[in-house]
Amino acid sequence: MVGFLTTHALDTSCGTPAANLRIDFFEYTDGRSNAVCSVSTNADGRTDQPIMTEVDFRLGSFELIFHVGDYYRQFGHRYSEPVFLDLVPIRFGMSENKHYHVPLLLSPFGYSTYRGS
Repeated sequence: MVGFLTTHALDTSCGTPAANLRIDFFEYTDGRSNAVCSVSTNADGRTDQPIMTEVDFRLGSFELIFHVGDYYRQFGHRYSEPVFLDLVPIRFGMSENKHYHVPLLLSPFGYSTYRGS
């Protein structure tokens, strides 16, 4: 099996997928970050394509940065600036040629993640 990487985001503050949430993807090599791509979630809170496809898959250390503050600002939510959660970074490692799924459960004041399936 060849691996690939997916993600999705759910907005627990309103019980819906987090649509139009920008996500930046970085690879870490020798302690340095290299930007790989930026994507946005669709109406289902998922990206239209895997973040890393089977063709591009490689083992290593990576980071997804979710632009949570901008996500909430697009709805006109008025939170005190600076917002409590602006960028949510999730740094993780991929050590096996498998499907890695990194979901984000978010709200303006908290988040959680896990290795999904």
